[in-house]
Amino acid sequence: MIRARRPRRFFGPTLAVTGWGESTLAEQAWTQSRRASVPWVIAGILFGVIATVVLFAPAAWLAQQVVTATNGRVVLADARGTVWSGSAIAVLTGGPGSRDASSLPGRIRWTVVPRGLGFELRATHACCLNGTVALLLKPGFGRFTAMLPPVPGWIGQWPSGFLSGLGTPWNTLQLGGSIRLVSPGITLESVQGRVIVDGRADIELVGVSSRLTTLDSLGSYRLTVSGTAANAGVSQLDLSTQEGALRLQGSGNVGPGGLRFRGEASAGPADEPALSNLLNIIGRRNGARSVISIG
Repeated sequence: MIRARRPRRFFGPTLAVTGWGESTLAEQAWTQSRRASVPWVIAGILFGVIATVVLFAPAAWLAQQVVTATNGRVVLADARGTVWSGSAIAVLTGGPGSRDASSLPGRIRWTVVPRGLGFELRATHACCLNGTVALLLKPGFGRFTAMLPPVPGWIGQWPSGFLSGLGTPWNTLQLGGSIRLVSPGITLESVQGRVIVDGRADIELVGVSSRLTTLDSLGSYRLTVSGTAANAGVSQLDLSTQEGALRLQGSGNVGPGGLRFRGEASAGPADEPALSNLLNIIGRRNGARSVISIG
């Protein structure tokens, strides 16, 4: 009698579905999940690195930007701290290759905090700023805006001798007195290389003197910079004498074509001998006057 063979259950469908097959599906799902998470892990690492760089960017980075923007004429030396909270020594130079330089006493200190869609820069300088001066900064696509809100009284006051760091002719004039900045509010906007001025700022030269003359004081003067948003890209310059033996006057503008200024310097008959040498340096001598022509 021949017995029928029982079918082998080792290859049965039940074990095939619940054993090796389920393990394979689970492994595939885990592999796919791991691959999907890799970009997020990388993105997280990059975000962390960028955030660290931004939050702890050294003040030297800001100092380098200032040097670049001013063609080396303004330097934040010995910069310490970060871009967001730091300090430095303010220095004026004659630019690349110049040996002239002058610095202000003490350190200028700043903090930068978010404000709306931009930032607020707060600066203090014991020697030269009237308390805390705030600037509103707003970056944008192809443009950058800096706004100085109205400030009662003067904003900053610096020794006129600080200008000698810029080189000729300031190092020759060797000025004394002080330079004071006053403004009812002004906005500067840089758009594709053009600077648009909206508002007014007065640069006052108070009690000016020079080693090129025997007079104790030359006088006091005011240079007004003004502009409107409607007259985009062109700002007006006006120079006037407040008082003094040396009389200065003139006007001009700053626009896409650069700086253009026409003015003159003169002295009364009694003071002309003492001011003759100075008048020769200020501009082109024309009798008792010295013609100033820039651009």
